[in-house]
This record gives sequence, C-alpha cells and structure tokens, in this order.
Amino acid sequence: MIHASATDVRFAEVAWSGHRHQIEYAWVGEASPQAPVMVFLHEGLGSLELWKDFPHRQACAAGCRGLVLSRWGYGRSSPRPPEVHWPVDFMHRQARNFLPAFFAAIGLDTQSTPPWLFGHSDGASIALLFASAYPDRVAGVIAAAPHIFVEDITVASIEVARQAYLTTDLRGKLARYHADPDSAFWGWNRVWLDPAFKAWNLECEIARVRCPLLAVQGRDDEYGTLAQIDTIARLAPQTRLLKLERCGHSPHRDQPEALIQAVADFLSAARHPAG
Repeated sequence: MIHASATDVRFAEVAWSGHRHQIEYAWVGEASPQAPVMVFLHEGLGSLELWKDFPHRQACAAGCRGLVLSRWGYGRSSPRPPEVHWPVDFMHRQARNFLPAFFAAIGLDTQSTPPWLFGHSDGASIALLFASAYPDRVAGVIAAAPHIFVEDITVASIEVARQAYLTTDLRGKLARYHADPDSAFWGWNRVWLDPAFKAWNLECEIARVRCPLLAVQGRDDEYGTLAQIDTIARLAPQTRLLKLERCGHSPHRDQPEALIQAVADFLSAARHPAG
C-alpha cells in the first residue's frame, strides 16, 4: 500500500479558535516543488490515514504534490475536548479560518500558488466554501459527494451511524484511524443531528464560486441525492459533473480508477483549455 507512512507524517502547530492545535499532515505524490499542489480534505469521519493510498495515486495521476491533513479533532491531530460541540457553521469556520491558518503554519503561499482542493463529503463542502471566500487562492475544486443543503436521507443515515456507534464495533474500527474516536464521531454526529442544522445551506456561497469545478457523486450515495451536485451545476455553470454507477458515498473507495482518471482529465483540461 503506497501512502504516507508514520515517518512521513509531520505536525504543524496551528493557532485557531483561541487555542494552539497540533495538526498532522503529509506530502504524497509528485516530489518536485514545481508541481502544483492538491490538498485533500477528508469526510466527517475521515483522517489522513483513512484515505489510505488514494491521495498518492490521485496526485501522481494528476501530476501534483498531494497535501493530506487531519483536521482538528481527527486522526492524530489534537482531539476536540468533550465539552466542545461543533457549531452549526463549523464548515464555514473550517474553510474561512482554519484552512488559512493551517496553510500559513506550513508555509504554503496560496496567494502566489493557488492549490487545487479535493474534498470528500464534509471536506468537499469545506473546499467549496474556501473557493467562495478566497476566489484568488484556489486553482480549482474537486467536490466528491458534497453537501450543500441538508436532505432527509442524510439525516437518516447519520442517525443509523449513531446507533451503530453505540451498539456495534464501529468505535473500535474508528480507533484504528483516530487517536480519540469519540472526538471524531461525536463532533460530526451531534452537529448533523442538531435540529438547527436542518436550515444549513450553501447555495449563496456556491453561486460565488468562479474556479473550475468538478462535482462527483455516486448514484447509490446513501448520504445524499444527485440533487446536491445538480444544484451546484445550476448555481456554478462552469461545473463539470461526474455521476458514477455502482458507487455509494465514497467514490474514491467504490470507483477509484474512474475517479482518478476523471480528475486527471479535469486538471488537464483546466490547465490547457481548448482554443
């Protein structure tokens, strides 16, 4: 398996939200400092390690240096204290405040060299929010299984996940990828099941995205319908859509080869537009 080994993982101290956090990250893919950067933003239960070898494979296929991180509360990054609950606008805060602080901490100048953002699920929403807030600091976005509004199917599946965490070995499985699985799981699960979260909506922000955009979703996604990416395409006409057959909520696991090729083609077309 080709992905960041323990010796490749680094930690950055990031000052954010009134505290200093240790954030784990790793570089994968192309080694050349001249290669464009692709930042991988994980899902609501994800982490650097849970991506496995996908970021390396995708970055190599696209000719990029891949930057993979575990957000605060995930993986081996500083855990979320039990008394801290994510606010309804946590993804806005992650995009507008945390990511710039992280990039500054590792010396990534997004002003002079805008990166590509590859986000999955919550990470895709964060990528889209970053592109909306900082249009000059992103080369383009690949949004895999993004959320831009709350659907009943999403809430129902997150409730199923809650029951599984309480009654099955899901906590033990997550402990393989998170130093504090309770930090990761309850931070994500409680905010999504908060009744106030049902009004959460990114449509106004999506309409302000100007960069190249590839929106990807599986036709069998158990956490959202195709209305998510169809709405993105309506609000941001430059969007290229990829709807994958025999694919659930994790295209990088269910259809990795199709996704890797589509992303490589998308970057090539964006860098070398026809005509």
